[in-house]
Amino acid sequence: MANKTKADWLALAKKIKIDGRAFINGRSTDALSGETRPNFSPGDGRELGPVAYCGTEDAEGAIKIARETFESGVWSEMAPSDRKMIMVRWAELIEKHQDELAILECLDVGKPIDNTLNIDVSAAIRTIRWSGEAIDKVYDEIPPTPANSLALVQRLPLGVVAAIVPWNFPLSTTAWKLAPALATGNSVILKPATNTPLTAIRIAQLGNEAGLPDGVLHVLPGSGASLGKYLSTHMDIDGLTFTGSTPVGQLLMQYSGQSNLKRTFLELGGKSPNIVFADANLESAAAMAAVAVFYNGGQTCTAGTRLIVEEKVRDKFIDMVIANAKGWMPNDPLDPATTMGPMIDKAQFNTVAEYVDIGKKEGAELVFGGKRCLEKSGGYYHEPTIFAGVNNQMRIAQEEIFGPVLSVLTFKDAAEAVAIANDSIYGLAGAVWSRNINTAHKVAKAVRVGTMGINNYFGGDMTVPFGGFKQSGNGRDKSMHAFNDYTELKTTWIEFE
Repeated sequence: MANKTKADWLALAKKIKIDGRAFINGRSTDALSGETRPNFSPGDGRELGPVAYCGTEDAEGAIKIARETFESGVWSEMAPSDRKMIMVRWAELIEKHQDELAILECLDVGKPIDNTLNIDVSAAIRTIRWSGEAIDKVYDEIPPTPANSLALVQRLPLGVVAAIVPWNFPLSTTAWKLAPALATGNSVILKPATNTPLTAIRIAQLGNEAGLPDGVLHVLPGSGASLGKYLSTHMDIDGLTFTGSTPVGQLLMQYSGQSNLKRTFLELGGKSPNIVFADANLESAAAMAAVAVFYNGGQTCTAGTRLIVEEKVRDKFIDMVIANAKGWMPNDPLDPATTMGPMIDKAQFNTVAEYVDIGKKEGAELVFGGKRCLEKSGGYYHEPTIFAGVNNQMRIAQEEIFGPVLSVLTFKDAAEAVAIANDSIYGLAGAVWSRNINTAHKVAKAVRVGTMGINNYFGGDMTVPFGGFKQSGNGRDKSMHAFNDYTELKTTWIEFE
């Protein structure tokens, strides 16, 4: 049914089957302890159902199976063309179940249904299909050597990989991890965020239906602190990939050093600069400034939370952003017209509210929003919020809030804009807006981030790498560069008699 209405989505949501069981060795299963945790929808606070709460004993069993499966070669040594076809079938099954997955993501995360269908589910399909199609396009190497020798450079899978994914983009981020890890022949233990496991569990079931051999992919819902630590310190895990906060990422790097030096690559926090020059297309820049910070309720690592505006257009531009912010007032996530949903839970809402108070105390000027709304819904909805008069030493300009809070700073020239942009522990994303191609390219090159837009924000595709500089992490998701993180290079040197 094309162009579904709110009533259509509500009717479908009532029919949706919630399965919160773990997925181990090709089947859905309860935690060995039988323990569960209730799962609540951020949209209205209702309980969606119980979710398995796996412990270390579940992880130990899954790791053992994953290792045996890897060593058996049933997946790791499968012909690349056959592995490709399974990945492509998997993408096709996700596409077939796209409405179901969109509703699960909407209920579980509180994202607007239009976003979950057209952004999150679409991204997962694209990621898995693209990575599958790439499998038999990756060649090994024969380097130039002396005439009496031959060198072979092979790209081999790491082995058993643990993937820990966040609650803000549980489906698309899961696909970013699973697709290259599985495409390159690894076995994977996936730990979804405790409060948003539903789509990860469902796509694992679909992967098995597509032909992933039993034991290749396991999904273990459970504690980030205990289960996450167990996976990241385990001596039989060869690689660890994580998307989440910088403090947790720092812990995981330590765990790698304390255990077996497992390869650990991280996509962490951000405080991204969005730089607007006076000669930019201000209408487009203002519209995208709102998208950059209010999309997904600001619960986005790449959110453009620092709007750095040329001083001479500051007041005019702030008014334009405020006008656009009014289109981002939160509402029911199952309504296709909704642009912004709730905060993920009470704790995150309280964090956002605390930072609004901090901004006021620091002397920033609250020019829009700043309050809770839709309280009777049972969800934790926060207005889009804009602070003017911010300087880069304020906490609201330096610390990741992970909510719909925008800090507006000003600059006099390009050098100052770059200095403000780079004055951050983070380096994940950003943008610059200018009609002057020289200014735009010079500033884009000078800002130390992994992805920089010129006259756009959130630009990118599966074909380009995604990741950060500085304390925004290391390694890269997406593109062929992601395959590097999940493989080892092995040289075989042959000398002829």
